[in-house]
Amino acid sequence: MSLTAPEYGAAFSPALPRRTALNRLQYLRSVGMITLHGATRSSFYALTMHGEWVLSEKPSAGLREEPAKATEDPRVFLCKPLFERKPVGYHMEFLESYQPNASFYLPLNVREHLHEIGKKTGMYAEPAGTYARHICQRLLIDLSWNSSRLEGNTFSLLETEQLLQAGAADDRAQSHEAIMILNHKAAIEFLLESIEIAAFDHRTILNLHALLTADLLQDASAEGALRTVPVGIGRSCYLPTAIPAKIEACFELILAKAQQIQDPFEQAFFAMVQMPYLQPFLNGNKRVSRLIANLPLFQRNLSPLSFVGVSEKDYTEGMLAVYELNDVSLLREVFVQAYERSTQRYTVIRGAIGEPDAFRVKYRQSIAEQVAAVVRARCSRREAVALLRRWAEEGVMEADRKKFVAVTEEVLAGLHEGNFARYRLRPTEFDAWHALWHGK
Repeated sequence: MSLTAPEYGAAFSPALPRRTALNRLQYLRSVGMITLHGATRSSFYALTMHGEWVLSEKPSAGLREEPAKATEDPRVFLCKPLFERKPVGYHMEFLESYQPNASFYLPLNVREHLHEIGKKTGMYAEPAGTYARHICQRLLIDLSWNSSRLEGNTFSLLETEQLLQAGAADDRAQSHEAIMILNHKAAIEFLLESIEIAAFDHRTILNLHALLTADLLQDASAEGALRTVPVGIGRSCYLPTAIPAKIEACFELILAKAQQIQDPFEQAFFAMVQMPYLQPFLNGNKRVSRLIANLPLFQRNLSPLSFVGVSEKDYTEGMLAVYELNDVSLLREVFVQAYERSTQRYTVIRGAIGEPDAFRVKYRQSIAEQVAAVVRARCSRREAVALLRRWAEEGVMEADRKKFVAVTEEVLAGLHEGNFARYRLRPTEFDAWHALWHGK
């Protein structure tokens, strides 16, 4: 089977724009699905054997219908050269056989252990998201850096801190790697800001993907959209399904099962296994899974999972075992060890930060709303105090009014370019207010 670029674009309904068609063809070449033949004017594209396997969705010579039944340690199996590991397609039974609250990827003793160390935040009875917001600045740096690092990002931790504080300020900050890190920050903030309504649902996952892949995909229409083209997995003989209807059906089934899982750690790990295994998006599948795995932890005020100390090699091996063997044991080891390190880190940070201020927790939403109101109105310091006092007269009990004004003033004094997103402010709104507030 062969097609020219115009024929490929015309095969879609509606037809693809020329640039979009060329971008998709370039991607298919990069993952080994097709090859380019001929001179410029008469060039055409043909499927490779790898591409034929993916599109056929049928077991053929050399393509396993089910994952290998490894009788050896999965690490030993994965050490074999690729040519000794026969290609395997998407095994839907791996998803269908999982029964929420009856099947468990994490044994009971593991779940109990994770609950014990995760609850050391001491905030599990507070409103959803209290603990994650409490350590927000450190969490933004840690999770953005570690998740990006697992994608091969070469920014150091210090460079990541500087980037998140200063934004895109120099040439390197405009790079693909910098954008990936900044996208993580935006995606984490999205989860924290929408903590009361975020869920394992279509809208949350698609928007999370759009934030994580913004300005990173050649085809912008693929941001926040299920894929309609084949993809390949580097260093693996696993061939994800390429049928759009099947991708959509399995994606919906993953969400439906995830929503039913009651244990937050099982829910988190289920997402880390099944989302990348399906590969529902053109790119960014593992990034989505790592961030959405934190949602049930955020919502229950458990210590977050920031993948501190996880090596790229161990994580990759864990995912390859899922892809080729449907074996979750290696990834489970990574998950548990990563969570143990994360809880140790944030227990220390919380001790340094101290207990949350009960007054700030009580008026958290009101403080945030008034901070945003002051900034959007571009109030001077004097105008801000007058506005806060007027609002407190109407919206705060008499005994708390003075403290409410004082605390909100403290928040305004500490507002900077590294934290204004917590108050749902746009960069232009913050910049205009900041210049006036500081007399620039």
